[in-house]
Amino acid sequence: MHKLKKIKLAFGLLLFMPTLLVAKVNEYAFDNGLKLIVKEDHRAPIAVTQVWYKVGSSYEYNGITGISHQLEHMMFKGTENLKPNEFSRIIAANGGRENAFTGKDYTAYFQTMEADRVEVSFRLEAERMRKLVIDEAELLKEKEVVAEERRMRTDDSPTALTREVFNATAFTNSPYHHPIIGWMSDINHYTADDLRQWYQKWYAPNNATVVVVGDVEPEAVYKLAQQYFGPLKAEETAVVKPQIEVKQSGKRTVELQAPAKLPYTMMGWKVPVVKTAEVDWEPYALEMLAGILDGSASSRFTKDLVRDSEIAANIGAGYSLFSRLDDLFLVAGTPSEGHSVEELQQAVMDEIKLLQTELVSEEELQRIKTQVVANAVYERDSVFYQAMQIGMLETVGLPWQLADDYVENIQAVTAQQVQEVAKKYFVDTRLTTAKLIPQPLNKKKPAMTTGGRHGH
Repeated sequence: MHKLKKIKLAFGLLLFMPTLLVAKVNEYAFDNGLKLIVKEDHRAPIAVTQVWYKVGSSYEYNGITGISHQLEHMMFKGTENLKPNEFSRIIAANGGRENAFTGKDYTAYFQTMEADRVEVSFRLEAERMRKLVIDEAELLKEKEVVAEERRMRTDDSPTALTREVFNATAFTNSPYHHPIIGWMSDINHYTADDLRQWYQKWYAPNNATVVVVGDVEPEAVYKLAQQYFGPLKAEETAVVKPQIEVKQSGKRTVELQAPAKLPYTMMGWKVPVVKTAEVDWEPYALEMLAGILDGSASSRFTKDLVRDSEIAANIGAGYSLFSRLDDLFLVAGTPSEGHSVEELQQAVMDEIKLLQTELVSEEELQRIKTQVVANAVYERDSVFYQAMQIGMLETVGLPWQLADDYVENIQAVTAQQVQEVAKKYFVDTRLTTAKLIPQPLNKKKPAMTTGGRHGH
């Protein structure tokens, strides 16, 4: 429903696409290695400031999984010149909103404020880029907040728990094996020194990209950045090892028994992404394939599996083409009452087989392209999302200009290319499946405490 609404709204924005695609972007490189990217968008008197660090859960190793996320929490707990939570209070006092998120490939901090308040963001972000104070007492409190976050979002969520077990099964030595929030044992055993070393290693100007999008004048933003970030010293960051996933030699399956009302399944095929693909068009063909299966109310999954056969209560497909490392093409869903996980998995395989053996019609291909492009244009209408696209691409090691090339690359995909990636990648030697077997729900659940609002 939400996707449909989004698509309908987006058609009215198609007229803005040429303007958005050629919006003025200025890029600056500092002597200390910091990169600043400023994009002008004068439609509203606001500006989004984002600071992206090239570190996330895929940089971690066993014993400290989740430490990037834990450090994200600690970044709000005081610096040499700011008391715990003072950062947030100053932003709020200036009428702004702020938060942060941790992903597999990055950690990002952001503020949305009136355009003339960028200086406030820069002053505070520069302060905590190099002057964070990790206090033992604050860490103890925040570790419990993160542990509670894990209990609420993962341990007490059967689908999230399935997703975690699924990823740990699908990836053997790729760091995408780790959950972003970390394993509970690791969360319980971080020390203040662990956090200080991680901070010192990764939180430096030469490992950061600052992105500003909004009603700003680029040269003025550059001067402010020079004033606040320019004096910060570069750091010798760690060398990131390749950690290339070993070749899979057969289908992998995993079952999970957990308290739940309904069964659930996940299926994932290992696929290349834009960063790793040897053939440039393949990630965009996979993106189109995801749209064909699960792009709208008229997509094949919704039409064939939910409405017609009624095998699925819900079913979706997704693919992150801008990851740092090879990733997964995912399908996940719940069988409808009277149908099993195995029936749903077979129905998904039948849909894949159809894509492998029959070309998608030109009419269906164009319809899906229109929907995908409309979604891209709708998202680009958001100042925050524009900044996020730039920051994400730069941080995973891709040029930010790819955001502007996305529509053109999608439009170029052919029916033959969709069929080719379906044949090449949707095979058992790339497939992992997970099955959630519902167990009786616990009648008594412990009372939940509310954790911090900064999460991944």
